Amino acid sequence: MILIVDSGSTKCDWISVDSQGHQLLDKIHTKGLNPAILKEEELSNIINSNPELISHKTDVTHVFFYGAGCGTEKPRLLLKQVLQSIFNKALVEVKEDTFAAVRATINHENEAAVVCILGTGSNCSYFDGEVLHQRVSSLGYTIMDDAAGNYYGKQLIRDYYFNHMPENLKILFAQKYHIDADEIKYNLYKQPNPNAYLASFAEFMFTHKDSEYIKNLIKKGLREFSKNMILQYSDVLKAVPVHFAGSIAYFSKDEILEIAEEFHFKVGNIVRRPIDGLVKYHINQLDSWK
Repeated sequence: MILIVDSGSTKCDWISVDSQGHQLLDKIHTKGLNPAILKEEELSNIINSNPELISHKTDVTHVFFYGAGCGTEKPRLLLKQVLQSIFNKALVEVKEDTFAAVRATINHENEAAVVCILGTGSNCSYFDGEVLHQRVSSLGYTIMDDAAGNYYGKQLIRDYYFNHMPENLKILFAQKYHIDADEIKYNLYKQPNPNAYLASFAEFMFTHKDSEYIKNLIKKGLREFSKNMILQYSDVLKAVPVHFAGSIAYFSKDEILEIAEEFHFKVGNIVRRPIDGLVKYHINQLDSWK
């Protein structure tokens, strides 16, 4: 059994296939496994608490894991160690989520493209057809992550408390979420995964996109992301498409196209969940697994 895994900070999708590429189990969902935020015990507990994964752990021969927080060596090796300890008969490969976005969005294996992630977090890389180039090192959600779910969640909460949110939306926002100050501070400073907590508020934008306030908020984040991340690759933007992966990107298609005109780049594919593209990629690589 081969496990192909795509993890953000909020959720993690697991697909199992056999050596012929046939799916074996229904898609499995767990909480996100971000080793830059979660401790070893927390990572292990998330996996071990899923009975379906554990019941098949000795059948697993390969684990191909792509995840948020795996872009630097220490957290990547931590997660690899956790996975190896659970799936102890498997060959384990751990890569950052940028590789998942590349493999899920490009039109063919050697296509050059700028590839962006807009989910709970955000990132942007250039794939030259062979090698992935990263010109900005991510410093995490507190400093970076423009246009990500956690960015928009933070903006919504700030606008609510600073009275910048229109009154009709403030009422709806307060009805949908627990926005008591102590509740927010508890989740931000006392609970794990504060970035995923912030991102949970972003859904509000996509149920109220008819509001000018919301449209402007979405575009504000995309402008920041374009200026700070996409334009890092201005030397290639005229020649290659800019692909996007992640739920924020998927639900912001219209705004992305509008901002692309402002910043003079060509939008390529926009994929909500990279896992389906990853499965296709690895099925095409079956011979190299054997």
